[in-house]
Amino acid sequence: MAMENSYNFRRVSQELTTSGVVGEERLRGLAAEAYAVLVNLLPDDSDHAVPGEQAIVEEQGLRYVHIPVDFARPAIEDYDRFATVLDQAHGQKTHLHCAANYRVSAFYALYAESAGLWDRAQADAFIEDLWQPAAHPGWPELLAAVRQRDLGA
Repeated sequence: MAMENSYNFRRVSQELTTSGVVGEERLRGLAAEAYAVLVNLLPDDSDHAVPGEQAIVEEQGLRYVHIPVDFARPAIEDYDRFATVLDQAHGQKTHLHCAANYRVSAFYALYAESAGLWDRAQADAFIEDLWQPAAHPGWPELLAAVRQRDLGA
């Protein structure tokens, strides 16, 4: 099964894709799809976590990064680590995932906006195509804090 069949899959560019749950079968096919990096924002105790995900990814020679983001309490430190990882992955085919592409869409939209790749409208549209952060405690505050710090907005 191709990564593009993952839950809430989005292709940002030829080098970057995002999604919710991917499952073990798709993880095993990452190298065949020429991915080099997988970033997982899903905590290990999630019902959607894939047991042994790191080993599955690393056995294929890919870089695996796990940043377990508590959906109820997203932290700016988690976003900062995410941004650093994306900076390091530049030029490498990368897939970002969590449970429903909510954490990932918010973090990536902030990253793209902070890096000048997208304007505010594009960033908000990317997120709101999937979910409404305003309906989830902690997310409006995180979005505002990163934008204030990185963009003075």
